[in-house]
Amino acid sequence: MTADRAPDLECRALTKRFDTMTAVRSVDFSVPAGSFFSILGPSGCGKTTIMRMIAGFLEPTSGDILIKGRSMLGVPPNRRPVNMVFQHLALFPMMNVAENIGYGLRRQGVAKAEITRRTGEVLERIQLPDIGTRKVSELSGGQRQRVAIARCMVLEPDVLLLDEPLGALDLKLREKMKIELKALQAEFDTTFVYITHDQGEALVMSDSVAVMNAGAFEQVGAARDLYYNPATAFVAGFVGEANRWTGRVTAARGSEAEVRTDAGLTLHARGTGLSQGDKVEIFVRPEAITLAHSVHAVEGDANQIAVQVTALLFNGANSRVLVRDPVSGAEIDVALPQSAAFADLDKGAQVHVGWGRDQSLCFAGTRA
Repeated sequence: MTADRAPDLECRALTKRFDTMTAVRSVDFSVPAGSFFSILGPSGCGKTTIMRMIAGFLEPTSGDILIKGRSMLGVPPNRRPVNMVFQHLALFPMMNVAENIGYGLRRQGVAKAEITRRTGEVLERIQLPDIGTRKVSELSGGQRQRVAIARCMVLEPDVLLLDEPLGALDLKLREKMKIELKALQAEFDTTFVYITHDQGEALVMSDSVAVMNAGAFEQVGAARDLYYNPATAFVAGFVGEANRWTGRVTAARGSEAEVRTDAGLTLHARGTGLSQGDKVEIFVRPEAITLAHSVHAVEGDANQIAVQVTALLFNGANSRVLVRDPVSGAEIDVALPQSAAFADLDKGAQVHVGWGRDQSLCFAGTRA
């Protein structure tokens, strides 16, 4: 994919209202050709409604959807250059793999020899060349995922829509399929639009991610930008893990603020447009916090707290330490850089934590 390629998909001021609510509120975005674009958000935020409008199953209340520059308003689903992979895949159990893949071509009246040729080609591209005669019931979960994608890609759509296709898989297979899906998207060089509530899926696979909340996009950007530079409190709290406090600004200057949290901590953070007395939220990533037995060994001079270890959560490279400030009672989640750090820690130990001002993100207002 190259950055100068024209968008395969554009949504302009896309809105969908139902009788008692607005599911999608004036959403604008474009997806460059050959890219992997994800819409990430909690259940009920409107992401599936957007997908169904792109596919043609729902008509927008207002706005427009363009594919390759052509408006899709009024175009029925079977006439749109899109295809869709559903969470439960919807493969036909009475057909073998080749028959499943060729189903759409048969519906289009394509000649039998051409169906055989194109089905064989797409099986090669998903690296399953020898399974055409096998039944769906004989396939592993990962193989079924690839066959479902092959059934769509054999029709050569401009845009492939994926509606939480990994949701029914177990954890290990889901992790493997994240890598495989990204590889398949690159192999076909087709625009993928993926919806999910799982931040891990969106961050690992996507060239760009839209974080959606209550019918609108909060922020659109690369995974690193969303994680390290969230634009709103919702994005900071939804993308990745974070310690969160609410409080009021006691002093503000430029992009720096001093905050007295509701738990009684005084924290220093970065945030713009803040004034004394503003109610705010502060977010700090667990991996941004350092832990040491001595205050002099703690990194970050802006925020330093003497705490007590309340729990050691061993999970290999993702191990965590939970600590509590005995004065305010505030709980703090600390990610350890390596599990060996558990060697000299015990529950109840008195330690120090610290982090810099730049690692504290401060946002005005409080989430509902």
